[in-house]
Amino acid sequence: MENIRVGVVGVGHLGMHHARVYTEILGAQLVGVVDINEERAQTIAEPLGVPVYGDFATFLRIARPDAVSIVVPTSKHYEIAKVAMEHDAHVLVEKPVTTSVDEAEKLLNLAVERDVILQVGHIERFNSAVEHVREFVKDPYFIQTRRVGPFSPRISDVGVVLDLMIHDVDIILSMVNSELISISAMGRCIRTDHEDIASVQLRFANGAMAQILVSRVSEKRQRMMEITEAERFVTVNFETQDITVQRSVRESGGNIVEVVEHPVFPKTEPLKMELQHFISCIRDGLQPMVGIKDGKRALEVCVAALRQIHEEKPQSASILSAM
Repeated sequence: MENIRVGVVGVGHLGMHHARVYTEILGAQLVGVVDINEERAQTIAEPLGVPVYGDFATFLRIARPDAVSIVVPTSKHYEIAKVAMEHDAHVLVEKPVTTSVDEAEKLLNLAVERDVILQVGHIERFNSAVEHVREFVKDPYFIQTRRVGPFSPRISDVGVVLDLMIHDVDIILSMVNSELISISAMGRCIRTDHEDIASVQLRFANGAMAQILVSRVSEKRQRMMEITEAERFVTVNFETQDITVQRSVRESGGNIVEVVEHPVFPKTEPLKMELQHFISCIRDGLQPMVGIKDGKRALEVCVAALRQIHEEKPQSASILSAM
């Protein structure tokens, strides 16, 4: 079969890795990169042997891609994804999918209308540790996540809720098989006009709870998830892709001992797994593991949390009836 012709729109900190990985994926052909900073784009594209385009319309007209990765500021996601799908191109758009739930709903409808794949870049779903944990964690009582680190001016158009917390919201929603019934959120603006630190509590109809802490003004970087089940406590390190499982085991004499396990499993590059999945979905006509409905659902929770943080008013999750 012919290669899937793909382009990358936006080759900043993350986009340049999208471009690199596409050249490493069997069945994909990188046909160009698009960026308003053509000088930077040239430094990325030249070693990869692909052309640079200064505007998206020209790229669509000349390169005629089958698919695109959209890795630009969130405020541009809707506009570019809409144009791409109107040209019958499949789309992988980085998280958050859009700046508003209404825009996400419009993209969902357009993807159905044009019969194209629309995948949302929640990369942590493709983390090997997350995929392995999903194989044995079935009924979590409590999930706690910490995604913190020092300040960086690289992300300036959104706060930590849409930049960092949305990763953990998406994972938690995918792991807890129950309706979300309440959200409690608080946060503070410290270094920017957006929230730089935030904490959110989620409660589900089956009694499960989740606590999410995110910060971009902390001293040390940490990316962790802790999962409590009836007889098991699981710790996941997103960065090292390591898992620790603590279990209570009853011995033949009746004594209960604590057993600590460190599962061994293959570790892979999450971005490569994500982009390979995107290409496979296009080739096989399958819906992606993280589709627009998942992206919209995570965005709805984050928008509800932001409303509490910035309006300082309690917000019931009952408005999220779609969940």
